[in-house]
Amino acid sequence: MSDTALGPGPGSVDLAALAQEVRRQLAAIEHATEVMLGTVESFDDLSVGQPSLLDGWSRAHVITHLARNADGCTNLLIWARTGIEHPMYSSGDDRDEAIDEGAVHSHRLLVEDLAAASQRFATSARALPTQAWTAELYDAIGDPMPAHHTLRARLLEVWVHTVDLDHDIDFASIPPAHSEQLLEDVTQSFGGRPDVPALSLEVDFGTHRRTWELRGTTERPSKVSGEPGPMLGWLLGRTGPEELTGDPPELPEWP
Repeated sequence: MSDTALGPGPGSVDLAALAQEVRRQLAAIEHATEVMLGTVESFDDLSVGQPSLLDGWSRAHVITHLARNADGCTNLLIWARTGIEHPMYSSGDDRDEAIDEGAVHSHRLLVEDLAAASQRFATSARALPTQAWTAELYDAIGDPMPAHHTLRARLLEVWVHTVDLDHDIDFASIPPAHSEQLLEDVTQSFGGRPDVPALSLEVDFGTHRRTWELRGTTERPSKVSGEPGPMLGWLLGRTGPEELTGDPPELPEWP
């Protein structure tokens, strides 16, 4: 659901619609979290130390990052509930240090840490009053956002980094309803960047098609089409454009 539908501020928000959207997002996160934890559980002390799809990061780094991101999102919900500024992380250096420290933990500690952090976030989200989801917060890079966007951000983190664990989940494994939202969020983030080439993306979801226009430059847009999984993987820099059709250009690195 877009901000336009919900309105720009508490006075114009349809709280019933917002509550319904929050429930939908929480159900999506719950499903993605189950998949994520199942994947992490399947590892052992040897396999968590093996490389992930992220350059320089082992699977243990990715698992710890997922846990700290859950805690960072919980911090944002504390901010939304109390009105007192509570950023995701005390600093970027502290976040990076926590990930490096966690990356040397045993498989069992990694599983327990991720499960506990995910549960803390879920508990905080379920308890947050509907009105609090309209609070304005700042994300990890300092951009303003309504509190309910924390849910969209968490869903993206869980799915993308579960794929980064390079085990039994790829972008084609993501349910179409989830991948459509992820594509919407990724294209929106890319759309305003001047280093992104002009693109017209058409994605076939089986039951329907969606088109997104990215106008990062004034050039004539390159047309690219395909299924949700390959499109997401390409936009996020995890896979090449081999399964897409059209004229896929070089893309800048995803944040």
